[in-house]
Amino acid sequence: MPPPPPPSAAGLRPAAVLALGTFAVGTDAFVTAGFLPAMADALHVSTAAAGQSVSLFAAVYALASPLLAVATARLPRRTLLLAALLLLTAANTLSALTPTYEVLLAGRVLAALGAAAFTPTAGATAAALARADSRGRALAMVIGGLTVATALGVPLGQLAAVGLGWRTALGAVAALSALGALAIHLTLPQLPDAEPVPLRSRVAALRRPGVLAVLPLTVLGMAACYVPYSYSVPALAAVGVSGRVTVPVALALYGAGAVAGNLLAGRWTDRVGPVRVLTAGYAAMAVSFAALAALAAGQLRSAVAVGVLAFLWGASSWCQTPAQQHRLLAAAPEQASLVVSLNSSAIYLGIGAGTVLGGLALPSGAAAVFALAAVLACGAAGCLRATAVRGRAGATST
Repeated sequence: MPPPPPPSAAGLRPAAVLALGTFAVGTDAFVTAGFLPAMADALHVSTAAAGQSVSLFAAVYALASPLLAVATARLPRRTLLLAALLLLTAANTLSALTPTYEVLLAGRVLAALGAAAFTPTAGATAAALARADSRGRALAMVIGGLTVATALGVPLGQLAAVGLGWRTALGAVAALSALGALAIHLTLPQLPDAEPVPLRSRVAALRRPGVLAVLPLTVLGMAACYVPYSYSVPALAAVGVSGRVTVPVALALYGAGAVAGNLLAGRWTDRVGPVRVLTAGYAAMAVSFAALAALAAGQLRSAVAVGVLAFLWGASSWCQTPAQQHRLLAAAPEQASLVVSLNSSAIYLGIGAGTVLGGLALPSGAAAVFALAAVLACGAAGCLRATAVRGRAGATST
């Protein structure tokens, strides 16, 4: 097999191609929430039952991601990326054509398996092909596909429910996945086969302080973000943002912040290091949530302030991933696919945990929801401080 092109030639172009695939994965994960009622009516189930398809996708993704990283370790990376997107294409086609609720669930399981195989492999591949001084930006570009999908998924789902229908929306996700596979086939260079890594070495890598200490921070940081995000409509209403126009504007500002935060985090991770980027991110997150809690508690109304805080909320939420992946890859570079897949699992576990905690806090009011998110952000800052110290200690001991 021919060797990959030198990093100077590869640059960030492969990351841009892979970002199309992560956009398809993220859209698949988030678009369903926008048309759950219509899908439930068509399949003759309750909206809550239809919502379980979203939970099933997240659960299968979180559990399968590290397992697939181990099971597919011997496969060529390019082949694995293509197979994952083709599976995603087939799964969404099945979901779009489903005659029953049970077939829909089967399609969501298959889609989650494709997503779980693609995303961590894409991150590890982009990092391997980028120059050393561009690794953070390459990771940010790949994760940028997810952040854009996060910003657009639910609004696109709502639009599809009104105009095109939910089956057409899932068909569009299938087409997008196929387009991503075609782009990889045409542009991504061949990569050397992955070296077989004994199970003992894999377990040893997970025991490193620089790996094991980082993953809980991903869960905690993402949980803080998603405590209010999962209930953004009632939470925003409590600070004076409601209606068909203002809510989409606020969510659009959140999405713009998510994209900006992700890209800037990648650039600044390369310049100043991941710990400083994360420190600034958690500080901004705590400040934005505390300010929103104060607005809700005082029943204060300022559309401009909420817009600024929504942007900061999105930026601080999605600045985490490039920096966290950079820390993991530095701690275990020979286990890139495994540690990135574990970080992907931690992201989805954090999303799930934040959703549960936000639901528990919501009966106490939006101020309590935002305040809980601020507390978790402060906890993430404390966890970062502890893991940074442990990571340095682990590095000096090895």
